[in-house]
Amino acid sequence: MSKTRPSHIEDALVRMNTNQWFTWTDSKNKIYANLRLTEKIGKKGQGLIDNPVTEIPSESAVNAKLKELQDAWDLENTGYKNNRRSEYKSVVDQLDQLYHDMTADKLDTTGEWHKAIKTIKDKYAKG
Repeated sequence: MSKTRPSHIEDALVRMNTNQWFTWTDSKNKIYANLRLTEKIGKKGQGLIDNPVTEIPSESAVNAKLKELQDAWDLENTGYKNNRRSEYKSVVDQLDQLYHDMTADKLDTTGEWHKAIKTIKDKYAKG
């Protein structure tokens, strides 16, 4: 997932098809009206080939893809997952806690690690 929230139709376009299948008639004004298909694309091991994308997706399809990417980014970065992530101990610290949580004579734990994780999961429930 991207570190920044998708905010432009170009973010959606690069996810809709592979390779550089589109271009702009004005690279300083990247709006839907300036979107064009490239004639050729570079294909690894094949050089330039005809662009397999033959139609520009509709503006509504591009906007829908952008919204889908934004919603996924929001869920990952502002929802319960992000809240949990900020409170969980590092994986190294969790493994250390599990090690110390186990009794020496058998693979049984005191449950402290589980209680710590469950507290955070309960605090930031999925929905």
